[in-house]
Amino acid sequence: MQIVSISSLKGGVGKSSVTLGLASAALAAGIPTLVIDLDPHADASTALGVRAHGSRDIGSILRKPKKGAVSKITVAASWTAHPITPESSPRPVLDVAPGSAVSSHLDRSGFKVKDLKRLETVLQGVDTYELVLIDCPPSLTALTRMAWAASHKVLSVAEPSLFSVAGTKRTMTALAQFEGSKLWAVPAAGVIVNRARKDFSEHAHRINELHELFGDLVVHPILPDAPVMQQVQGAAWPVHRWPGEQAAVLAERFSTILAGLLR
Repeated sequence: MQIVSISSLKGGVGKSSVTLGLASAALAAGIPTLVIDLDPHADASTALGVRAHGSRDIGSILRKPKKGAVSKITVAASWTAHPITPESSPRPVLDVAPGSAVSSHLDRSGFKVKDLKRLETVLQGVDTYELVLIDCPPSLTALTRMAWAASHKVLSVAEPSLFSVAGTKRTMTALAQFEGSKLWAVPAAGVIVNRARKDFSEHAHRINELHELFGDLVVHPILPDAPVMQQVQGAAWPVHRWPGEQAAVLAERFSTILAGLLR
């Protein structure tokens, strides 16, 4: 099981959009996948067509973590009611551990070392999935750190802008410091460039800057600025099933990125 955190220490860069695009690619490829929505705003859950009911949310089980407890709260994404490959059988698995404001109790800077094992604990023994995607909060909190502690890879999402490049530097520096604790080590990390416009010189400059800063850690292909993504999310629909050229380009690039993640 490959566990991947989608992270950024700057809000508004499309972190949840990247999580959803990768989930769509996994669904299209028939890869059994779980999306864990750690962000208290629960945007990924909304776009996947699910919501928390009662205590069936990720924040609730992280209060008193028990081995394998995530399996008790997962629900199927609404996307699976309309398979991307209609002839696929059995129906592809795309489950969600819904997010909610309940997880705010861990969305804080202060934490104890034992807190960082909470997510790892609730995932222990769960073997239903080949891929787990964790949508992290846009800040360096206990929630973000426990996601990193449970992950095999961390992807930092960046827009080609001055402030986003600075946010990516903070994310990668924080990740290096986290690994330096020697308690946890993330085997791999990368930077996904999102919402890039090829006809905008400022974007080209910032993309070059990201390459200079992070070299081979920059993930290819780059994701274009495609307004259709807002329509896709508003409809709670996978981008791989959305009509039109913009969606097709996005879908192809997400599939390519996913293939690289799973190597």
